[in-house]
Amino acid sequence: MYFNATGSEQLSILATIDPAAQAVGTVNTAWVPLANHLDALAIVATGALEVGATVDAKLQQATDTTGTGAKDIDGTAIQQLADGIGDNAQVLINLCGEDLDVNAGFAYVRLALTVAGAAANTAALLLGVNARREPADQFNQAAVAEVVA
Repeated sequence: MYFNATGSEQLSILATIDPAAQAVGTVNTAWVPLANHLDALAIVATGALEVGATVDAKLQQATDTTGTGAKDIDGTAIQQLADGIGDNAQVLINLCGEDLDVNAGFAYVRLALTVAGAAANTAALLLGVNARREPADQFNQAAVAEVVA
């Protein structure tokens, strides 16, 4: 760790669910390798939720970028957000790399966000934390348009 490093040099944006009025259903980030990071952090954000809307999120693991053998990662599901208490909320999901089933070849992760009941304004980031090689921003997804230091 470099004590004079900027935040963007210490974190990577690996995948996103772009801000949208999500319809009922599940939307996922891309499958991304965790090989360049020791850990990950998912940030889920909601805006105004329609009456009856709920939002769930969890991290999943797979053995490749196509999702082979996909399964949930224990302990990474959020407590359900609902309209009224889940409006304009943020939730953080921490993942230690050692929580992946690496012995069975699981090295890829994604965030799954499920909206039920009614549409919900949502967005999410899947960040790589504790890069194995710095600066971490070299591992940002291609959609990162600019880094201002």
